[in-house]
Amino acid sequence: MPLRGLFAGATLPYVSLERFVDLSALPAIHEEVCLALTRISVDYTGGSHRSMGIMPPSRIDEAHVDYGEVIRGLSEEAFETFRSLADDPRSFGDRTAEFGEERDHPLSRRQMLWLKVRHRVYFPWKAYVELIPNRYWSDKSSSEGKAFTRIATTFFPRTIAFARSLPFLQIGRCNVMGLEANDHGTVHRDGDPDGPEHRERGPDHFITFCPAGDKRLFLWDEEKKEKTPVPGRVYWFNDHDYHGVDADPFFRYSIRVDGVFRPDVLETLRREATTR
Repeated sequence: MPLRGLFAGATLPYVSLERFVDLSALPAIHEEVCLALTRISVDYTGGSHRSMGIMPPSRIDEAHVDYGEVIRGLSEEAFETFRSLADDPRSFGDRTAEFGEERDHPLSRRQMLWLKVRHRVYFPWKAYVELIPNRYWSDKSSSEGKAFTRIATTFFPRTIAFARSLPFLQIGRCNVMGLEANDHGTVHRDGDPDGPEHRERGPDHFITFCPAGDKRLFLWDEEKKEKTPVPGRVYWFNDHDYHGVDADPFFRYSIRVDGVFRPDVLETLRREATTR
């Protein structure tokens, strides 16, 4: 599958949004996030991309051990151990239930740790914090009934202020995604580019910002087997294209904010893309 990019008829795999934001706020946000991550509990995410069927065929081995595959292969005894580590074991269904991200039964922190240390599951993002929680991916652009968490308002006030200053009409999701030293972000896509919703609405609206500017995100063209690096500290790309993060010998993170773009900003970007 080739890269689709952001706008039909324009070769634009990503766009820098730095001119729309106050870059001078990023150093203070970086200090805030680094300190906050020492004071709060963090979750994991991204350990089931292969079993979810969202990785390109040429890179599926990079997922290493996938928890969807592990859970399906657990013995009865091991599954009972897995069940006992749930936040509410009584709520668990039988083995035919779906577990993990975007599933009926999200994994608890204890389950994730057990899958990692006992079954060698690879979770790429080991510092995952939902500042505005979402139950399902499809809800991420809507702000209805949502708010920043108490932890977010306590430990991330500058981050929240920056998120609110971004060129959105509304915000429906905000999270911190950090990778440990030497870990890579498995190449995957967040939706089907040929699905009816994507054809109707186009790429999802979101902004990723990396205050330290040291997270090496790239887009992956499965047809050409080619990377397109995404430089900069504030950007938008089509997350229905395959994308991943290169490994580095140090911790790094970014913050993703989902919502609905202001029409004037979206029209400016569209006009610039189609007149290149």
